[in-house]
Amino acid sequence: MAAPLELYCWKGDWGLPSIDTDSLTVLAYAKFAGAPLKVHKIANPWRSPTGSLPALKTREEGSLSQPSKIIIHLRKQKYNADYDLSAKEGADTLAFISLLEEKLLPALIYTFWLDSKNYVDVTRRWYAENIPFPLNFFLPNRMHSQQLDRLRLVRGDAGLEASDEVEKELYRDALECLSLLSQRLGPHKFFFGDSPSSLDAYVFGYLAPLVKVKLPNGKLQQHLTSLDNLRLFCTNILTLYFPAEGREAPSRKMSCQPEGSDFDNEPNKRRNQVLSVLVALGAMLGYAILTGIVSIQRVQTQEALESSPGHGHRDDDDDDEE
Repeated sequence: MAAPLELYCWKGDWGLPSIDTDSLTVLAYAKFAGAPLKVHKIANPWRSPTGSLPALKTREEGSLSQPSKIIIHLRKQKYNADYDLSAKEGADTLAFISLLEEKLLPALIYTFWLDSKNYVDVTRRWYAENIPFPLNFFLPNRMHSQQLDRLRLVRGDAGLEASDEVEKELYRDALECLSLLSQRLGPHKFFFGDSPSSLDAYVFGYLAPLVKVKLPNGKLQQHLTSLDNLRLFCTNILTLYFPAEGREAPSRKMSCQPEGSDFDNEPNKRRNQVLSVLVALGAMLGYAILTGIVSIQRVQTQEALESSPGHGHRDDDDDDEE
């Protein structure tokens, strides 16, 4: 029996099997298609075989890191959630996935990564608390830059920056996309009948974080909440295919302060902060020395003395000894 495929993805929280849209899409599709994956839920992309998440480790094609490529590989292995779709339904699937990427994805990136309140209080905080030390010092900022570049690429605007005008435009497109999805789903359980397909996996991956994560600025969430069928769609998938996740308590509350006095924990907190900084500095200095970025040279004090005017007689003595 062949070894199961290994999937590396971001770990979950807030009752979700993963906090990442791409990871949720792949996890949902694998469940729908019955693919026997060995799943590694982690919070360190450097442990992934591709250096990014999600990633599928295969014997035939090495490691794959994009949801579309991972789904195509699963189909090649006879795990096809779209097997029963008609030609028209297959075309509709491609059209709606393109709509998601063009209209909804930019608004999601903006909501979680560019909206200053959401980014500081939720997104960056989660990654900083869950990514292992010392990577949590710089990986969240790096991911923020990558998401901004991704948004610029999708929008075709190299100078795109967060602003009220950009937010209005992105949210207008997203609301239009959500309304179209709600109309297409209607009263049905899934988009194409009683069995979920790849479109259901993509829609779930995009919408589930909006349904479950509590955001300080929830403009996009408010509209989704008003679309009962889409919200129920995500809840049903979580209940049917990820029942264990819904029973797990969130790994972190919005308030991390204990009920006791702040003075009780202040010394330990400050000590841990100082130790963390010292260890990080030591690690960076060690890396710099090992890679040759920084070199340490021993100052020859005796040579300095020999070159001074008042030590001419010592030069002769030293030459004799050599």
